[in-house]
Amino acid sequence: MGINRHTETSGIEVVTIDYPPVNALPTAGWFGVADAVRAAGRDPETKVVVLRAEGRGFNAGVDIKEIQRNPGHQTLIDANHGCYEAFSAVYECQVPVIVAVNGFCLGGGIGLVGNADVIVASDDATFGLPEVERGALGAATHLARLVPQHMMRTLFYTASTVTAQQLHHFGSVYKVVPRAELDSAAMEVAKNIADKDGRVIRAAKRALNGIDTQDVHRSYRYEQGFTFELNLAGVSDEIRERFDADLAAKRGEK
Repeated sequence: MGINRHTETSGIEVVTIDYPPVNALPTAGWFGVADAVRAAGRDPETKVVVLRAEGRGFNAGVDIKEIQRNPGHQTLIDANHGCYEAFSAVYECQVPVIVAVNGFCLGGGIGLVGNADVIVASDDATFGLPEVERGALGAATHLARLVPQHMMRTLFYTASTVTAQQLHHFGSVYKVVPRAELDSAAMEVAKNIADKDGRVIRAAKRALNGIDTQDVHRSYRYEQGFTFELNLAGVSDEIRERFDADLAAKRGEK
């Protein structure tokens, strides 16, 4: 359990997220993703990184229960810093990052995927930001890299999801495959990249980031400010408590 990294074959590093039951990451998990991706990219033998997950879904965002367990705002601040570091690590990785998305990809998962270079998804994958239903904001910066502007706004306001097939239609998902074939499909793309000269691949990653039209770091940090504001005002705690109560009611708890 946790964040695991291994060498798949020459030039290909794989980072796996494994936080049962739904891969909602605690603060340490987000920093763990950042550390693993950065270490993989710094290795001069690496030409491409594959980011994948075990379990029911790719990512369910931040572990809200961790935030609710601890009084004050320090855990929230730490979680936000962790997300920022993980997203930055994927975007700034010295080599391309391929994400293999299975099942659900929510909240912070959108930040990971939106900062990646190549997206491969299983045919049951869905993507969305439930932030407004959790009393938070953020990652619209990254959702906007996956869908057109008005679709992003609609998804954000309604907390709705889109399918892998829809994102394939928009051109942001490269390939959609049955879940059983997801890892092999991601590895096929990775091997294609790893066949190239690593010096050129690293230069290409720097070049593409250099011509990016959006400063993803500044944009996401701006969004985070509104999350802090909602928490300081007590709005977020009220919404999270109501969300927890609704979940308990559905499970038949008192």
